[in-house]
Amino acid sequence: MNQKNSFSFTLLTDSKHGPRAGVIQTKRGEINTPAFMPVGTAAAMKAMTVSQLKETGAQIILSNAYHLHNSPGEELIEKLGGLHRFMGWDGPMLTDSGGYQVFSLPLKKVEKEGVTFQYSKKGQKVKFTPEKSIAIQNRLGSDIIMAFDECLEHSASFEQARESLERTTHWAKRCKASHHNPDQALFGICQGAMYKELRIKSIHQLIEIGFPGYAIGGLSVGEGIENMKKVLDYTCPEMPIDKPRYVMGIGLPEDIFEAVERGIDMMDCVIPTKYARSGVLFTTRGRFRITQHQYKKDKFPVDLSCGCYCCSNFSRAYLNHLFTCNEVLSATLTSIHNTTFYIQLMTNMRNAIIKGEFPKFKKDFFELYFKQQKKKSV
Repeated sequence: MNQKNSFSFTLLTDSKHGPRAGVIQTKRGEINTPAFMPVGTAAAMKAMTVSQLKETGAQIILSNAYHLHNSPGEELIEKLGGLHRFMGWDGPMLTDSGGYQVFSLPLKKVEKEGVTFQYSKKGQKVKFTPEKSIAIQNRLGSDIIMAFDECLEHSASFEQARESLERTTHWAKRCKASHHNPDQALFGICQGAMYKELRIKSIHQLIEIGFPGYAIGGLSVGEGIENMKKVLDYTCPEMPIDKPRYVMGIGLPEDIFEAVERGIDMMDCVIPTKYARSGVLFTTRGRFRITQHQYKKDKFPVDLSCGCYCCSNFSRAYLNHLFTCNEVLSATLTSIHNTTFYIQLMTNMRNAIIKGEFPKFKKDFFELYFKQQKKKSV
């Protein structure tokens, strides 16, 4: 099907396999890359309003088809005007297929047709197929949707990974065949665990099927940064230069830098808001836990170089007080800061790439970030 009228990708740099900057065009606006996508799994950013999220500079957010299917259901969301109107976000949005969530469930039965599992909250058996995942995402109305894939543990054997890859490729074909909304760009997902042969085979098979964008799945599942780098090292050079590249689920600054350095354009993770809710804050001088006693009388903002609402108005002492009193506002203010930090980090990376200064930017960032990190206990 023809998707080019509502989705396009333009590279602004000529790097084939190194860090690159570009622009993704969707029906609902542009996304400057490399881009970090905050995660609002159930059509909501935890502890943040949409207005607060917009103020962080975020251009695209992510929600999850599986969770929205369970509650409130794609039929209701469609009836109420689609996912964007439902949650009040008018910018680009990506929905995950639910593959990772399905495969993290116990007592599942994986077959060529799809996956059968028991949904614990309702106690009923549910069957997810590629066609069902795409139908859900079509009705939600997100701008970018993901193919239904099988995500394995990083320790999977070669034979397990090979069989899984065959299913993922078969499912990718079925996803494309059942996708009928020209305003949504369907991305294929590369799998293959930690095996170079399988990863390369996977991306080549997806390219043959043909998608407007390609994702690397099966990372951020406990493999560690060195294994992640290896997978990216032998997968990224095989990916089309003129299509967006997305690594799913990575969220620590060190992971993001390594991905961008290898030519990745998009990434997502719950880390900024999840860490914020436990009082862990990211700054240019490393991350720290605001609940520690040493911040009880600290008059400074979280990060002197940050202009977010939290840092512009409140001290570390105030945030420490909010957590001590178990105030809901603690999660809101820290989530605003962490999300702003991530979005600004991506903007700074992009500017450095365009100027041809990414290696220096990375070196300077981590010299300060890790130097201070060693002095803090998180």
